[in-house]
Amino acid sequence: MTKKAFVTGGTGFIGANIVRSLLQEGYAVRALVRPSSRLDNLQNLDIEIVKGDLKDPDLWQQMLGCQVLFHVAAHYSLWQADRDLLYSHNVLGTKNVLAAARQAKIDRTIYTSSVAAIGVKEGGVADETYQSAIDKLIGHYKKSKYLAEQVAMQAVKDGQDVVIVNPSSPIGPFDIKPTPTGDIILRFLRRQMPFYLNTGLNFIDVRDVARGHLLALEKGKTGERYILGHQNLTLKQLLDKLSEITGLPAPQNTVPAWLPLSVAWIDEQILAPLGKAPSVPLDGVRMATQTMYYDPSKAVRELGLPQTAIETALKDAVAWFKNNFKL
Repeated sequence: MTKKAFVTGGTGFIGANIVRSLLQEGYAVRALVRPSSRLDNLQNLDIEIVKGDLKDPDLWQQMLGCQVLFHVAAHYSLWQADRDLLYSHNVLGTKNVLAAARQAKIDRTIYTSSVAAIGVKEGGVADETYQSAIDKLIGHYKKSKYLAEQVAMQAVKDGQDVVIVNPSSPIGPFDIKPTPTGDIILRFLRRQMPFYLNTGLNFIDVRDVARGHLLALEKGKTGERYILGHQNLTLKQLLDKLSEITGLPAPQNTVPAWLPLSVAWIDEQILAPLGKAPSVPLDGVRMATQTMYYDPSKAVRELGLPQTAIETALKDAVAWFKNNFKL
């Protein structure tokens, strides 16, 4: 009998790649999408689409007949004005999704958290055993993902089979919004990045992230979390790789952190309340002042997480952006 997977967040960057991985592995897929969601990332795929919301009280009925759940959906925003939405979607939404999975008798759930929930290890590289105090997590997105992970851990304590995965910064095709990493690539291609901040991130091919979800389903231990990441790079190193791939010059000059911080503070604290749409999120700039490095060796060792070259992910991301965005 063909196994059926229920996927939330299938229209998004990671979710769309998970859906494709599931189909390649022979799963039938039922994807929950909001009525207002764009379906571009799911076009021409042989899947069942159901309309609904993470907080629907009858969500469990949509899951009936599915054996596994991939809860990928989350609200992502670094704007402080979106605080309530973040906690509503990411924390309360996760609580309702997991309760629905119990009621629908889902065998196993893979919950997509984020390295954002783990936090930043100052002067070092964080693994799954590290945890920043919640008051050290910058911004309500990170805090909401931390609290949502606590919801998942409580579900495990209550007897539910849940495995947690923590993707870092994925790169590749179907980055439709785009994500902050995709926005860096897009702005580079548009020659809109004359300067850069001295920061660092962990990057991974999004298709490895998708594969990591299926490997977590197959091999992950209940209640454990697995960092789905690959290579730690400074932003300058990433931009230099983009330059090699595209032939476009990489920015050579840094910008001091106080400058974007000042712009962001004025945008969000003064101009936004007056009705101007802010252009730079304050929490985003504050995050960029930290070096966000992670160690994915547990997922590589225990799950067999692939480690595709970042150059391959960048090449495919560049090609996808060129085909899907105006440059």
